Amino acid sequence: MRICIFGAGAVGSHLAVRLALAGHEVSCVMRGPHLAAVKADGLTLRVGGEEFSARVNASDDPATLGLQDFVVSTLKATGLGSLVAGLPPLLRDDTAIVFAQNGIPWWYDIGLPSDHPPAPDLAFLDPGGRLRAVIARQRIVGGVIFSANEIAAPGIVVNNSTDRNMLLVGECDDRASERIERLRAALVEASILSPPEPRIRDAIWTKLIGNMSVSVLCLLTGQTVKAAVQDPALRDIVPRLLEEAQAIGRSCYPDTRRNTRGGAPADHKPSLLQDYERGRTMEIDALARAPAAFARMAGLSTPMLDLLTALAIRQARDKGLYREPA
Repeated sequence: MRICIFGAGAVGSHLAVRLALAGHEVSCVMRGPHLAAVKADGLTLRVGGEEFSARVNASDDPATLGLQDFVVSTLKATGLGSLVAGLPPLLRDDTAIVFAQNGIPWWYDIGLPSDHPPAPDLAFLDPGGRLRAVIARQRIVGGVIFSANEIAAPGIVVNNSTDRNMLLVGECDDRASERIERLRAALVEASILSPPEPRIRDAIWTKLIGNMSVSVLCLLTGQTVKAAVQDPALRDIVPRLLEEAQAIGRSCYPDTRRNTRGGAPADHKPSLLQDYERGRTMEIDALARAPAAFARMAGLSTPMLDLLTALAIRQARDKGLYREPA
């Protein structure tokens, strides 16, 4: 298949290498030194003691990459605006767009199943409705990524979750479809786990429970997930945060619980902390403010999460890394 990874940073580059080595025609929209290195020497993925390299068609201009079967957006929530102009040259009539991002996605209320409670106003995740104006409902595929990666140097990505790499995918209205089966098969063939997921929003909440609590705590403390969870000073804080986060998820899906994926906590800095340390605009709205809107909609009291969210916004704003919603 022809697959374009749009916004191929750490996670996207990992997917690109795996899919290319599985025999797919992979293109990447990327920029800067990472793009220059990939054009010159290809893309390299380091996993444990192994190293995998692949040649991909990389460019900062989507118009040069041709029409695709799937476009997989691995952009942060704060970077999705680049899709507005970048997507059209990649799209055939039947091209699907997979949104593999953290947090509540901009499309959450589109195709909402009848048994799901009404969603709050999430317009701040798509300022001006620009994404809704150019992306038709039938193209939307939800994605939830479990994979810890970092760019060690331009053109080189290190995977820090050697046995925990998974991309869950599903239609925005939860219906079964042939294209989801094709995509899942391609991912599994590329050594990316992709078990069936009948309710993609349930999977979104499953991951978000950790992101809206522990990841924000890591941002405020500068710790890895493992260090924060095992810090004696935070022993009573982490369970209270997770309890509040889980209550929000369960207001939408009563059986939702945090997915620990087995094993010890990852000794890895979550992407929110990586963005802060590297001076990148931070996706606090998708990870924290949007879940808080669901909590208010459900009448839940979440004082711990409200405090962490306010502190995270203040910390990011002081560094110029948070954009106030319009």
